[in-house]
Amino acid sequence: MLDLGAMFVAGILFVLLSPGVLFQMPGHRRWVEFGNFHTSAAAVMVHALLYFALVSVFTVAIRVRLYFG
Repeated sequence: MLDLGAMFVAGILFVLLSPGVLFQMPGHRRWVEFGNFHTSAAAVMVHALLYFALVSVFTVAIRVRLYFG
């Protein structure tokens, strides 16, 4: 059987945590801005750290498994 849980979690989180798609932390005018499709270097770093933390939690601590085959 093929375990695709880690790839599925990483792909979904990558799309959802791209800066400016759903939200941006820190924003240009406020701390959090929603759906503005802009980005900055600080926002990229914050979202990268958030992405790493959530992928680690979902794949290591919670052990999300998705089997095909």
